[in-house]
Amino acid sequence: MFFRCSKICLSIQDFLDIFFFWFMKKRLWRIIFVKIKIKTIWGSIVANSILRALSYRILIVFCSLFYASSSFAMVNNDEFRISLVNSLSENSEIIRFYKNKGFQPLWVGNDRKTRERRLYFFKELKNASKHVLPALRYDLDYLKRQARSAKSSSDLGLTEALITLKFIDYSSNLQTGVLKPSSVDKEIVRKVPYRTTTAYLETIRSVPPADFFRGLQPQSKQYSLLLQEKLRLEKIIAQGGWNSDLPDELIRPGDVGEKVVLLRNALIKRGYLERTSSEVYDGNLRRAVQLFQLRHGLAPDGIAGPATFSEIAKTAQERLASVLVALEREKWTNFDFGSRHVIVNLPDFSTKLFENGALIFETRNVIGTPVDEQRTPEFSDVIEHLITNPTWNVPKSITLKEYLPEMQEDPLAHDYLELIDLDREIVPRDLVDFNEYDEDTFPYDLKQFPSITNALGLVKFMFPNQYSIYLHDTPSKPLFDLEVRAFSHGCIRLQKPFEFAYELLKPQTEDPKSTFNDAIATGEETVVYLRQPVPVHLIYRTAFVDELGVINYRRDIYGRDAAIYQALIKAGIQAESFSG
Repeated sequence: MFFRCSKICLSIQDFLDIFFFWFMKKRLWRIIFVKIKIKTIWGSIVANSILRALSYRILIVFCSLFYASSSFAMVNNDEFRISLVNSLSENSEIIRFYKNKGFQPLWVGNDRKTRERRLYFFKELKNASKHVLPALRYDLDYLKRQARSAKSSSDLGLTEALITLKFIDYSSNLQTGVLKPSSVDKEIVRKVPYRTTTAYLETIRSVPPADFFRGLQPQSKQYSLLLQEKLRLEKIIAQGGWNSDLPDELIRPGDVGEKVVLLRNALIKRGYLERTSSEVYDGNLRRAVQLFQLRHGLAPDGIAGPATFSEIAKTAQERLASVLVALEREKWTNFDFGSRHVIVNLPDFSTKLFENGALIFETRNVIGTPVDEQRTPEFSDVIEHLITNPTWNVPKSITLKEYLPEMQEDPLAHDYLELIDLDREIVPRDLVDFNEYDEDTFPYDLKQFPSITNALGLVKFMFPNQYSIYLHDTPSKPLFDLEVRAFSHGCIRLQKPFEFAYELLKPQTEDPKSTFNDAIATGEETVVYLRQPVPVHLIYRTAFVDELGVINYRRDIYGRDAAIYQALIKAGIQAESFSG
């Protein structure tokens, strides 16, 4: 109840109690005693007790009716409306919603739907931390106190406004995240699909609250399995964590001794190896090491070295931090990726093509170097066409900041690049004194024409964007053999670009290989349009679930997850689970 019966209700109760007791005793006494044939003084006592209980029962019903009618009246008067509007003075959109609905309450009414909506929302707030949300921000206890203490129409208007504001805040946080991505890192340029305030209010008003809140959270398989991993890690932390000692030397198959025991015990604790007492680096231990390496983005050579030990040494708290950040990121991408789409996971150095939820193609990639203006940004777009035998138009930033200083020292530096003047004509290098120019005055562009040595290789995949980012081939094939593949100026190089092109072209031709190879064979720059453009999503997940439903972890190569985690803590995400 939002308010208690007033003093007048108490006096009415006393009066009604006396009246009902007298009436029932007078009118029903004879009936009761005829029925139960009680003639003793004990019968009289029993009868009086029964009658008093009945009187209170009727009184409760009466007062309930009185309360309901009073409550209805209190939320349908000018005082309620004025209080509601004043409490929402800085939220014209919400005021407009209430005005259009005749100022009918969403939360403080006493009808069944309103009561159900209120109680379910309070239940949601109680479990806010489950979804990595700042529970203290919603202040459930305060809302409850405000609701219980409300006695007047003005109080109810204020309570209605408070609950609505917290509802909007919570709904937005659950659906699209707590943080604004670009405020954490300017290179996270993702457009989050924010919903309007009115949309939230209209929907909660018209659908069952259970369906509404269930529909807010990301519906992806990633999200649900990451929630499971969160619970698993919290349990491990509560039990004391992993706390493993690790050797400080290389361990190979066939080794024996204490160092093997330390490695063995660490993998047992982390669930990669069944319990054993073996002190030998045998086949079982090697397979466990390889499995660990695969799930952490390491070369699965079965040799436990510095990189492997570095990942094993990560605490459950550190892994949990990665999961929490991944859950926040899932909210930023809480939209339909498309039945056929490409995912580029930057820390995983992979590019994958999915169709109807199934992985149909994947390849290794190379991404931007972890330095300013070269890190690959995060965003979503649509691949519209391919360009075979592409020309590389060197970005102005690369020309001025990297190549110009080198050409000032050596005019023949990067001689595979042509100088292009303002008239789009080629200018011979021996006619240019590079030392006459600086970043503000250099008048030339740099261009590399199509060739097998072109920096873009023989094909690039275009999703036109303001960041000049695209996928492309490369002549630098050996880089794909490395674990950490962050060497580009921001664009994504593919290990298998031709195979990727075939898959993209399959829906529009019976012979995609011939279609693509014929375009390559011309030796000239050729545009091949996709009849069905394919969404491409450049994401950043250091914790993710693979196609087998298994959790994987990767290194935070750009330091973005660390920044997001600190921002989440600052925003009010409770870290009590980290300490156990």
